[in-house]
Amino acid sequence: MTLIIGLTGGIGCGKSTVSAFFAQLNITVIDADLVARQVVSKDQPALALISKHFGEQIIINGELDRAGLREIIFQDESEKQWLNNLLHPLIRAEMLKQLNMASGAYVLLEAPLLFENKLDVLTDYDLVVDVNPTLQIERASSRDGVSVESIKAIMDSQIDPEQRLKQADFVIDNNNCSLEVLQRSVIDLDKQFRLLIK
Repeated sequence: MTLIIGLTGGIGCGKSTVSAFFAQLNITVIDADLVARQVVSKDQPALALISKHFGEQIIINGELDRAGLREIIFQDESEKQWLNNLLHPLIRAEMLKQLNMASGAYVLLEAPLLFENKLDVLTDYDLVVDVNPTLQIERASSRDGVSVESIKAIMDSQIDPEQRLKQADFVIDNNNCSLEVLQRSVIDLDKQFRLLIK
């Protein structure tokens, strides 16, 4: 089994940029958000179960109406629980499958809720990308065009930043980083991760 590095951080911290730099170094990145989308994509069994449970209006042109579903589960904790019970095992199984198929020096498991969803049981080491809350809100709202209230709600649903840092084996401080500095951090970490294998 290849060495597995967990990659996480709060919303707007620069996780995707960091994982893109690792990908440029030919490191396989398994993105938990992408896997979550794959298990409910067109013609997947989970999509039929969701449609049966929530009604056919939740499917538009064969695809899941994510915004509509989000609306339902944010208003009803039991519906959210039902969805999580269906999807979490499927997402986990698909991630494990992709992790087992991955080759190379090591593999990155990118997951915003790495610690919250106990996905760190799958990883050997964990890397946290860290930024201060003010910058998080600024970056996430300008990037996603989402209200500050929505960003704060997402931040509140994630693990406390201090707790996240305590659980990290490696940290990238992305508060005042230019892209060049961030890329240099990734190159340095890549060398460290390769040494861990030896």
